[in-house]
Amino acid sequence: MKLERRTFLRATGVALALPVLDALLSKRVRAAEATVPRRMVCINTPLGLHPANFFPKSTGRDYELSPYLEVFKDFRDDFTVISGLSHPDVGPSHDSNYSFLTAAPHPEQRAGFRNSISLDQFAAEQTFGQTRFPTLNLSCEGFGLAWTRSGAAVPTENWTSGVFAKLFLEGRPDEVQAQARRLADGQSVLDAVRDQAKKMEKILGAGDREKLDEYFTSVRELEQRLAQAEAWSERPKPKVDAKQPQDIQNGADLIGKNRLWFDLMHLALQTDSSRLITLQLLGTSSVPPIQGVNQGHHDLSHHGQEPAKIAQLQILEIEKMKTLLTFLTQLRDTKEEGQSLLDRTTVFFSSNLADASKHSVKNMPVLLAGGGFKHGQHLAFDENKNPPLCNLFVSMLQRMGIEAEKFGSSTGTLTGLEMKG
Repeated sequence: MKLERRTFLRATGVALALPVLDALLSKRVRAAEATVPRRMVCINTPLGLHPANFFPKSTGRDYELSPYLEVFKDFRDDFTVISGLSHPDVGPSHDSNYSFLTAAPHPEQRAGFRNSISLDQFAAEQTFGQTRFPTLNLSCEGFGLAWTRSGAAVPTENWTSGVFAKLFLEGRPDEVQAQARRLADGQSVLDAVRDQAKKMEKILGAGDREKLDEYFTSVRELEQRLAQAEAWSERPKPKVDAKQPQDIQNGADLIGKNRLWFDLMHLALQTDSSRLITLQLLGTSSVPPIQGVNQGHHDLSHHGQEPAKIAQLQILEIEKMKTLLTFLTQLRDTKEEGQSLLDRTTVFFSSNLADASKHSVKNMPVLLAGGGFKHGQHLAFDENKNPPLCNLFVSMLQRMGIEAEKFGSSTGTLTGLEMKG
């Protein structure tokens, strides 16, 4: 009998997922585990970047670094800057944030909007079981960037201390036992629901059976997560030479929060605790504690072309870029089997807003680093006749070894972006 990735025992109209067995693992997952581990980090800075300071004026490989890209001059051959990309059918508002990693069509007003699966969750479906945590969904504030296939928001981690504990601290024996009981209780509840469903199925009409099947799809996914959590709970957590971080309580300290999250993300990638991470940066109206800045970040990003505001915004955004530089440096300096962690990690840094002062969503700022791509260029597209941003997402998925031909609004891979051998 041929065993596919989704194989179920079926009885009386109810599908029962088999346990996670080696024979059921996707061929592409087994292949990925046997070769080079590939990782992906997606970062959104929700108030955009001032376009004149981010985008180079020239294109190709001999482009002159812009003021913001000058920060990364020592990484010139490790990143590609891309202009002209956007998500079609996403309206110009802050709510475009919801579609940042999904490309789900989003009007200017949120009413009636239903999201779709995000890039990280799509990838996690294909790489399930490789790491203790399939994905890490992180945020400096509020909600994050990850969405399920049904369009529900994935719970977000807002505090570095809690994520550090989850990644690296074993817990007291009684806490470990309590976790084991919770996992067992979860399995027993699902067993009970299945038994009830078998009894109900005989008296349900076709429409209700369809609803029941949709419900059990989510149940099967929960079973897989429980099975994975149970398997990993029996393995010791990795040990790191780092102390649990102290959370920053100042909600305006975007630089401090960035540094904490980037340090923690580096540890998570270095220990292979997760290969898929999303991070929502801070977009606050409060005044950040940065020398030379005395107005709120939101107000500065909506500068209305006032030179004084743009000057302060440049100070703020250069400091933000420096935190990303530190993260890229950590990845480059960490070696894994003779390669740098940066070469095995695709870092996608962008914003749902291209120009916050106009609430524009055209020509989103994109910096793509690492991942084993051929970098060192400015790829420029016409913002009015451009390929969708999802073409880049397909290229990123394929670089992870995922056999994806389509994601969101994509029409293929991104022209001009090539992989190393």
